[in-house]
Parts: sequence; C-alpha cells; structure tokens
Amino acid sequence: MDTPLSTIAVVGLGTMGTGIADVLARAGREVIGIDISEHAAAQAVAALEASTARAVDRGRITEEERQDVLARFRTYSDLHAAAEADLVIEVVPESYETKQEVFRALDGIVRPDAILATGTNALSVTRLAAESARPERVLGLHFFTPVQAMKLVEVVSSVLTSPVAVDAVTVLAQELGKEPVAVGDRPGFVADGLLFGYLNQAAAMYEAKYASREDIDAAMRLGCGLPMGPLALLDLIGVDTARTVLEAMYASSQDRLHAPAPILRQLSEAGLTGRKSGRGFYTYAAPGSAEVVPDALTPAGAVAGGAGRAVRSVGVAGSGTMASGIAEVFAKAGYDVVLAARSQEKADTAKARIAKSLARSVDKGRMTGEARDETLARIAAAGSLDAFAEVDLAVEAVAEDLAVKRELFARLDKICKPGAVLATTTSSLPVVACAKATSRPQDVIGMHFFNPAPAMKLVEIVRTVLTADDVHATVREVTAKIRKHPVDCGDRAGFIVNALLFPYLNNAIKMVEEHYATLDDIDAAMKLGGGYPMGPFELLDVVGLDVSLAIERVLHREFRDPGLAPSPLLEHLVAAGCLGRKTGRGFREYARR
Repeated sequence: MDTPLSTIAVVGLGTMGTGIADVLARAGREVIGIDISEHAAAQAVAALEASTARAVDRGRITEEERQDVLARFRTYSDLHAAAEADLVIEVVPESYETKQEVFRALDGIVRPDAILATGTNALSVTRLAAESARPERVLGLHFFTPVQAMKLVEVVSSVLTSPVAVDAVTVLAQELGKEPVAVGDRPGFVADGLLFGYLNQAAAMYEAKYASREDIDAAMRLGCGLPMGPLALLDLIGVDTARTVLEAMYASSQDRLHAPAPILRQLSEAGLTGRKSGRGFYTYAAPGSAEVVPDALTPAGAVAGGAGRAVRSVGVAGSGTMASGIAEVFAKAGYDVVLAARSQEKADTAKARIAKSLARSVDKGRMTGEARDETLARIAAAGSLDAFAEVDLAVEAVAEDLAVKRELFARLDKICKPGAVLATTTSSLPVVACAKATSRPQDVIGMHFFNPAPAMKLVEIVRTVLTADDVHATVREVTAKIRKHPVDCGDRAGFIVNALLFPYLNNAIKMVEEHYATLDDIDAAMKLGGGYPMGPFELLDVVGLDVSLAIERVLHREFRDPGLAPSPLLEHLVAAGCLGRKTGRGFREYARR
C-alpha cells in the first residue's frame, strides 16, 4: 500500500478493541469503532474519555490535544461504516463462525485495496484468509492487553498474504510506538504459544491439589519475577478464552501439554470465567473488578501441624554460591550459623564471599557497618560436618547429585543431635531419597532457596510422605523469620517453579528448532508481550544449559510425558560444551571476562 493507513476501523469494542482504538486515536489516526452493542460502544467512548483525562492530569497531553483525540474516534453499529477504511481490525469473539461472518460481510463493503486484519490469537489466519474474496489482503495483527502499555504486536502472515500488506501494518505498529514481530500462522503464535502451555500446566497442577492457588501464583511471581501468577493471569485473560486458545493449539500440535486441563472446561461451563464474571480461580469484589476477596478456599493463616521445634542455631553444608548465600540469610536474621565445607580453606573462602556481599550492602546503604560486623560474627566457618553436632537445623547445599546428597545425609544422621531438622536445598531430586539415607526420615524436609538467596524471596517447602508435622511447622516458622515467602508443595520433580518453568523453556527451544521464530524474536515476544524480566534464551544461558538439561531430563523421567522430552538442540549444545554465560557460549555468544 503506497498510502499510509490513516483511517482504521476496529470491529468489536470489548477490552482489546477499546484499547486498540485508544492507541490508534492517540497516534493521530481516524478511528471507526464498530460494535453491534450500543452499550459496548458507549463504554469504549467513556474509556477513551477517562484515559485521556488521566493523561491531561499527568501532564502528558493538553486539553486541546485530548479533544482532538476524542474527535477522531467515532462509533457505529453497522459494518458499512468501514467502507472507507484503509485497514479493518476485527476483535470479535474467538469463533470461526463469528469471524467468518464479519470477513464475508466486509468483502462486500471495504475498498479493494483495504487490508483486513484479525486479532485472533488462537484461530488459523490462513483459514480466515482463504474464505475471503481477497486473501492476499488478510493477515493477523495480535496486540496484547493492556494495549496502551504492552509494546508487542505480532504481525501474522499466511502463505497467501501479500508482503505489501505486511509492510504496511508493520510500519503502522512502529508508528504506534510498538515493537512488531513477524510470525507465521500457527495457533498461539510466539508469545501465547509459549504462555498458554505454561498456564495450562499451572491449572492442571492446581486441579491435582498439588499446591494451593495462592502458593502456585506466589511461586511464579517470586521465583521467576513474573508480573502475575498463572492462575491470576488466567482469570484476567478469561478462563473461557484460555480454553479456546488451548483447544486450537492442541488441535494443531496434539501435544498433551496443550490439551486443556479439565478444570478450564468446568469453570467455563459454570460461567466462572474470571474477572469479567466476578469469579474464576479466585473470587472478585464484582464482575470486572481486579479486587480479590476472600472465599471458601482462602487460607486461614494457621500452619498445619501446630507449633514447631525451637531453632537457635543453623548448620549450612557447602561452599558454593548457594551455600554462602543461605548462610548469609540466616545470619542476617539473627541465627548462629555454622558454615561447613570439605576443608577449612573452602569454608573460609565461602565466609569471605559473604563478607564481600555484606560490604556491598553497606556501600549501598542497605545495612550499617555495625550490623555487618554482627552478622559476620554469627558465622563460624568449619572444615568438617562434625561442627553440626549441636545445630537445631542443618541445611544441605552441595552439588545436585543424589549419591553425594545421600552420603551427606547419612553423615548428618550420625552427627546431628536427636530432634534436629535436616533440610535439603535440591531443586529437582527426590527429597525422600535423602530422607531414607537416614534413620530419622520424619526429620527430613526440602527447603528450596532460589539464587541469589539473599535477594530472592521464595522458598519452596517440600514435604515427603514421611515428614513430621512439627518439622513442616518448624521450617515454615523459620522461613518467615528469615523474611522469605514459604510455599508448600509435595515431593515430586520440579516442585512448583521448575515444573512450570522448564517445559516453557523447552518449548521455546523447539520453536527455534522448527525455524518458526528466531531467538531474538522469541525473547522480545516474552518480554514485551508477557512482561517477563528475561526472554527464555537469555534465562537459559544464565541458568546454564547443562543445569537446564538435567532438570528437563528429571521432569521427563518423572512424568513420562513425550512433550517434556528435552529438545535435541539443547542436548547438542550441552554435548558441545556450550553451556551458556559460564562458558562464553550457549544460545548466544558472550565476551570472555
């Protein structure tokens, strides 16, 4: 198209359509809003009035500019209003029948050179294009909600789409201040293709009563830095919408990870579709409200198992980054800490690492020099586990090798006093295997800290079928005292965070293997479209490809799901010694330090 897309019709004025109209009008486009519901049209006008009024109050635009924006947005109830549009964006419900009806009607209304864009994130753009009179002018234009804030726009081409049409909407997206990513036509595209599999697994995890909705959401927010937990996000998106997207993804992939969790159907058919209905996984103050209110499933706050055991001193076994970080956390909270390593030299090196960390905190004004000295004085470095004889809680933070951990727990069993709690920080190995290496499996529990331990707020507390109630209560109490957020989960591979995170990472690798999208486009899509702090390939290189592969193998062995099999590309990179940042090359190359 040689002329700019200056007049744009938006068909469907729900939340997404209203957001798109808002962004277009502010960018100087003439916007024709079309909806069969006069109420929806009135709400869209009111939303634009409110958002532009806030912009005036914040000094972002003048009142005169606001009036210009409002004048550029007109609403109608008849599709014939789109007759002179350069571009029509439909954002009607996710149904082939509904969308096809709109496209068939538009064929007889719009100019021959007009571009028709579907806002679908689940249905086939190719199928919609093929049934249009001008398939070369049909493409996908997938915005993300809230449209005003989210930078990503996926520009979706079918095999029929004209490059001229793609170029025109790509330029438009850039002029709107968005980041367009070109993708092919498959359900979910890039961002939702990765996001909805993860959301589905979270729903299945909740349905299986493996963890509470609050703990699942807190784990992913605090353990991965995500802006929302998966179940809260499902409520925001709409449980029924998520189910529709997953049905389309499963029809295409036949991957069990995309087969909608039964609870999504149950909630949808009951009308419990999330925020818009006032109830979904959570209960809200009113339909459309974001305020979560207590319901029958809201935790009462009491810890099962009653009072815990007294903990005054803590032993931390290990000399690596995680061990020193955990020792620092306990010492800061006022506990006497014994940091034991395989030699006195290694223990002293680990304590020196803590001293440097505390010095940085002083430099940044986060603690006083006096507090630093008091914290360091609480840490005793020891070259042998024998120093754990009198500790109340022993925390193992050694290599992620089951044989090594079992040997260490057998030694702790002989050294630690009766009644001491024995905890492992494993992220993927069975806690019960460590427990059975002792004569007191009831005293063994998992305490999975996240790296870096001083900064990350989450601790996954992993009970085995043998863990005593008072041991569980003890560790929850201690976790609160060290100012971490505890979440409870059972003893199965991946616990909460890794069980949800690593299949998502594995699926991102498969997208690259299939040449569907590039590393850069996938990373950009998840950061800009999902609000993730890091893209999947950035994260894989930070975690370490060898570590990632080991966790994915554990998940595959545990759940026996073909969809969890590690990507061959990941296995090849690990075999080649390309392990990420630590080796200077993983999915990307890094400058050597």
